[in-house]
Amino acid sequence: MDSKDFFVPRLGEPVLDSPIKRMNFVSGEAKISYYSHVDAIADIIKQGKELPAFEVAGPRAKIFHDPSWCRAAILTAGGLCPGLNDVIKFLVLTLKRQYKVPLVYGIRYGYRGLNPKWGITPVILTEETVDEIHETGGTILSSSRGQEDEKVMVDTLMRMNINMLFCIGGDGTLRCAHAIAEEIKQRKCNISVIGIPKTIDNDVSFIDRSFGFETAVYASGRFITDAHNEAKGAYNGIGLIKIMGRDSGFIAAYATLSNSNVNYCLVPENPFTLLDGEKAFLPNLEKRMERKHHAVIIVSEGAGQEFFSGQDKKKDASGNILHNDIGLFLKEQIAKYFAEKHIEVNIKYFDPSYSIRSGPARGTDAVFCSNLAQAAVHAGMLGRTDMVVGHWSDAFTHVPIALATRERKKIDINGSLWNSVKAVTYL
Repeated sequence: MDSKDFFVPRLGEPVLDSPIKRMNFVSGEAKISYYSHVDAIADIIKQGKELPAFEVAGPRAKIFHDPSWCRAAILTAGGLCPGLNDVIKFLVLTLKRQYKVPLVYGIRYGYRGLNPKWGITPVILTEETVDEIHETGGTILSSSRGQEDEKVMVDTLMRMNINMLFCIGGDGTLRCAHAIAEEIKQRKCNISVIGIPKTIDNDVSFIDRSFGFETAVYASGRFITDAHNEAKGAYNGIGLIKIMGRDSGFIAAYATLSNSNVNYCLVPENPFTLLDGEKAFLPNLEKRMERKHHAVIIVSEGAGQEFFSGQDKKKDASGNILHNDIGLFLKEQIAKYFAEKHIEVNIKYFDPSYSIRSGPARGTDAVFCSNLAQAAVHAGMLGRTDMVVGHWSDAFTHVPIALATRERKKIDINGSLWNSVKAVTYL
């Protein structure tokens, strides 16, 4: 890992005094190490290399943008996720209360709202309009998938005299934000582009936590309990739950550990077979049914896609591969397997994805949203750009978008998380 990969682009030197009062400022070049293990740090130092480190987020005594002349814009893109409204609210409150920014626009329907061809007008966000939005799920700005021409979008930003754009979204949203930042750089304009990572799957690299994830794990617990009750309520009952997790199984893994009623946890990172080998799922399930006469299975939506090899791959408007339905596939395969053996089973299938992702953030997840939003505004006022606000080793950080979107974060099946899952499940 090269330390240069962690450099956050900046529009210029911050020379203006911050208007913020009663707050401790972060020193200009404060950093936190990417590595936490002593051996790794010692090895880098021994080689005479610069230690890879994130720039620490937070308010600075000197800023780049003049708040009294600022116009900010906020958009949400991609799928829904708990906490979107919390982030919007605290972006607005930080801009208006701490920096006294006179005008904050809400761009509706994601990046479509920056392309005049769609005829979508922005809304003006004030402290009053965002007062109670944290109590509801979804996003007051609405969302969309798909890409728009970055040249057209930058034309719109310039026409509106925007100098700070906050993009709330996942991998596809951040890539589009990067394209906008690159176009702005080509034109030598002073517009900060700041991303806030929205991925319920918690799969953005170089960020140890994303908002909505904790709420999703918490909400999953109710469906696991329901599946367990259904499974125990019938002879040879099976509760099967399909959960979010397109490429990474973090929700399924954490939900399994937070609700010990789960007997099987199937995730994209840990391939399994149906009938053959050590990881043969159906024979293992049969043995479980012989002993206990009930079972609860949780499966990530991206697990088992190898069973659909040869089928055409479809993509959504953002370019993400649309996975085949592993939940319904497993339901059919389980029913077929036991029918051929003349063993009665009663399968109850749950797909709570939309119920979970469209609700409001709860507890410390909501607190996390407010912290992310505040850090994003401080970064924008500082003149940072083409970056996403992250979290690492109990600190909020600035992460270059190019680094954050390099690859998706996945479960290390040789790591402590998966060891914990294996300790409480079968297979």
